[in-house]
Amino acid sequence: MKNEDFRRAGHQFVDWIADYFENVEKYPVLSRLEPGDVKKLLPPVPPTRGEGMEAIFRDFESVIMPGITHWQHPGWFAYFPANNSPASVLGEFLTAGLGAQGMVWQTSPAAAELEEVVLDWLRQMIGLPAGFSGVIQDTASTATLCALLSAREKATGFESNESGLKPPLTVYASEEVHSSAEKGVKIAGFGRKNFRRLPTDGRFALIPEKLEEALIRDKDAGLVPACVMATVGTTSSGAVDPLRAIGEICRKHGVWFHVDAAWAGTAALLPEKRWILDGAELADSLVFNPHKWMVTNFDCSAYFVRDPGTLIRTFEIHPEYLKTGVDAKVKNYRDWGIQLGRRFRALKLWFVIRSYGVEGLQAMVREHIRLAGLVKDWVEADARFELLAPVDLGLVCFRLNDGRDEAGLDELNRRFLERINADATIFLTHTTLRGKYTVRFVVGQRTTEERHVRAAWDVVSTAAGEVLKS
Repeated sequence: MKNEDFRRAGHQFVDWIADYFENVEKYPVLSRLEPGDVKKLLPPVPPTRGEGMEAIFRDFESVIMPGITHWQHPGWFAYFPANNSPASVLGEFLTAGLGAQGMVWQTSPAAAELEEVVLDWLRQMIGLPAGFSGVIQDTASTATLCALLSAREKATGFESNESGLKPPLTVYASEEVHSSAEKGVKIAGFGRKNFRRLPTDGRFALIPEKLEEALIRDKDAGLVPACVMATVGTTSSGAVDPLRAIGEICRKHGVWFHVDAAWAGTAALLPEKRWILDGAELADSLVFNPHKWMVTNFDCSAYFVRDPGTLIRTFEIHPEYLKTGVDAKVKNYRDWGIQLGRRFRALKLWFVIRSYGVEGLQAMVREHIRLAGLVKDWVEADARFELLAPVDLGLVCFRLNDGRDEAGLDELNRRFLERINADATIFLTHTTLRGKYTVRFVVGQRTTEERHVRAAWDVVSTAAGEVLKS
């Protein structure tokens, strides 16, 4: 492609994205395609000769777009958000154009030093104390794995990296912990049978006394407790584990303390919600995702550690071809995680923070929490519904309950959710809480306004009436 052709296509694409931002509300949130529909429209073999961008873009619109689920739709109330924003997209555009690979400081000094500064901005913005150092990982799943590997090495005196994992190490979390914790436990070599899922209280938060009992029991059995994972904003219920009490127990027993605040950490931007991280200063590591609620497009996960030395010693390697003359003076982020090659993710995050400012980001998050409070009020005011978890942030968990038995209620609510999503203007998802089929309503999409939430509740209310009559 010649530069003038790139320039012309680039202008076309920017115009298309701007139109998409403006008109995304007009699309159905969920793709209407059936499995295999996209593959039917794609040739089974690659093209022998290159094709013009005009033809490729036509196929993008006719083949790809019908198969897209629109995460940026204001009717997105499912999972947790994966937001973008104009500032973030422009930053990503420049990142792609630069094509920088920031594995060491020398390969792009600006990438390394901007990441260092912007992560310290984030630390200040959510109220972590000075002394925590940050690095951008791709996702919270990767950050959790980094925490587990660091905990493994600390518990074994870094012997596992040298000789393999020998002592039976144990890991602890609440029964509401994210599935990435179990995956990380398997990958890091702890073994699933050494993963302790602990009971939760009436607010679905980990019970500290149960944690300490489990630690003592395992120690007495000759096991080595290595890591405790607390969650701030669990996926199923939005629960906040008591970080201070957990952290004090971890300090007492010499166990690595990791905090997963992937979704909810952004709420700590608000002074009135800073309580969710009370005790985080006791953590060895903490992660939250600007690519969820802080309008920085996927992927961008902020991972903070109290002792970078342990993280670096866990991951560092020193092949001759990566050595430079400034290594002793700089941060080479290749040693701060799993990847050697690293994208310049800090640029889009820098664009977002500068474009919105702290106050702009706070206003957006505060409004989302207010709108979730409206949904909570509507649930509690309607006798057809039952609220199933506390609403502290942007997640409302509820179900229909007309008095039938639990099996009947599960089936009723499955049909209820199917009816809601059949409307195509909104998208909600489900979970189970204490074995109960639960509908989740998450407010956190950048473009969602009160009118969208009210319209969504009309869909929910209508669907409730229809399935209760059927």
